[in-house]
Amino acid sequence: MLASLAVLLVFQCLGEGLVYVLGLPVPGPVAGMLLLFAALMAFPALQERIEDTANELLRHLSLLFVPAGVGIVAAASSGSGHWLALAAGLIGSTLLTLAVTAVVLRLLGAPGQGDV
Repeated sequence: MLASLAVLLVFQCLGEGLVYVLGLPVPGPVAGMLLLFAALMAFPALQERIEDTANELLRHLSLLFVPAGVGIVAAASSGSGHWLALAAGLIGSTLLTLAVTAVVLRLLGAPGQGDV
């Protein structure tokens, strides 16, 4: 498990480094995930090595949101008085995400689903 966790962390670091060096406008972990995807496509045996660890991380994914939640609570005082803008942004981004997801699923044809 330690070796496969190291593989995942190496890809995250590669993504961070790539974004820093090239000045890309995407988060480093996203670039790392794309690099990991390319590596999994090129070397299918890599999937067998990291699958159990990745599933275990996904099983405990809620724990990874704790630092973000603490950051939100710590920064909440700076948003006081802007509750209307925050609520509008939250609702708007949620609706936009749902709409984009629906369009993408419609375009991809959602295998196994009949046309509605």
